[in-house]
Amino acid sequence: MRPAMKPAAAIVIAVIVIIVLAELGLKMFVPGPLAFAGGSTVALADYHAADPTGVPASLAKADQVKRGEYLLQAADCRACHTAPGGQPYAGGLAITLPFGAIYSTNITGDKETGIGNYSDQDFINAVRVGLRRDGTHLYPAMPYPSYSYMTDADVLAIKAYLLSLPPVHLADRESTLTFPFNQRWSMIFWDFFFNANLRFTPNTAMSPEWNRGAYLAEALAHCGECHTPRNIAFSLDNREKFAGALTAGWRAFNITSDKATGIGAWSDDDVLAYLGAGHALGRGTAAGPMGEAVDASFSRMELSDIRALLVYLRSIPPVVSPDLPAKIAPPAPASHKDGGGVADALGKKVFQEACVSCHSWTGVSALTPFATIVGARAVNDPTATNVAQIVISGTNRRTPQGIVSMPDFGSVYSDVEIAAVANFVTARFGSAKSTIDAKDIAALRKQTSR
Repeated sequence: MRPAMKPAAAIVIAVIVIIVLAELGLKMFVPGPLAFAGGSTVALADYHAADPTGVPASLAKADQVKRGEYLLQAADCRACHTAPGGQPYAGGLAITLPFGAIYSTNITGDKETGIGNYSDQDFINAVRVGLRRDGTHLYPAMPYPSYSYMTDADVLAIKAYLLSLPPVHLADRESTLTFPFNQRWSMIFWDFFFNANLRFTPNTAMSPEWNRGAYLAEALAHCGECHTPRNIAFSLDNREKFAGALTAGWRAFNITSDKATGIGAWSDDDVLAYLGAGHALGRGTAAGPMGEAVDASFSRMELSDIRALLVYLRSIPPVVSPDLPAKIAPPAPASHKDGGGVADALGKKVFQEACVSCHSWTGVSALTPFATIVGARAVNDPTATNVAQIVISGTNRRTPQGIVSMPDFGSVYSDVEIAAVANFVTARFGSAKSTIDAKDIAALRKQTSR
């Protein structure tokens, strides 16, 4: 008779089988961000076209600190690591989740509360692996699964720039996550399944410009972290890559090549204008987290890099957003007496008090194109999420034409009034009236961290 297998050996074999099956399942059901492109990839050292990583050619001979400044802006680190009214990169921004809040960390050069004592490897581990110097695991609100595609040289250039700035002594705030989400050690398992920790590999079937755009979009700008839906484990679901998601209480819209609900019908000039200035006439104006990304990141990038991003975005397979209208509504009537029979008297009253002087009854602003709301996806979104959020939070945009501001009315109007004006705006200027209510507004307020 064959001797019976020892229990310990059986357990080891069972664990190995489970891991192998899990790995195969993940590759099948959780594709990587570049899997859609097909073709063959090679290690960066074996790629013979222009290097898609690093800085643009104009900065190739710049010192490490200058290169780090450009890369840090492309990675948009300031947006999350600076609290409202706080010192740049000193952390403290609340990132609100359904089960509590976490706070961004201090990444200035302070030796006690920042990264002043981090070795190069310590910093690489934090950025790409999600592991702090003291061994504490980061949560994937820090986009280290995306940053894992960055090269050592780019990560360390960012470190050099951060250490060139004045250090700020500010201790990190403790998270308020509830059990079991406050058990950071459990991130070991999440990382095993959802952070491949692989470097960017160029696709030889694609152009050098496409590869540059892919590196910018996936490794640095981490576009998918906002625009790609997440699965039940909070990992990006790249089966619906760039199809849109709710992020920090704002809706990051579909940016696939779908012509009806994505950006497939946008002209190249539309996309370039939106990324470079945060506004495309007849398409909308960036606000909330996207407005911050334009002001602090995309608008500071060289045109060649914005064009590379455009080339990459054009290659993303179309995904339809079923809850968005296929057609955008035309301008509204000039008279406030007309407008599709909108019966919401309260919403109309608030709009007349607070909005019409800038946006007009037609939705086409006579003051600035940035205030034109006709054609914007936000007013054609039946959820009215971004309409409500911009009423709550306002905006203060630094554009090539100067500062463009909209006051925040969150402290002026009640939840009932904000819901009413949001529903009025979507009914008058959009394809369908939304039905957002006061409870929805209260929930949106809680999710807004800035």
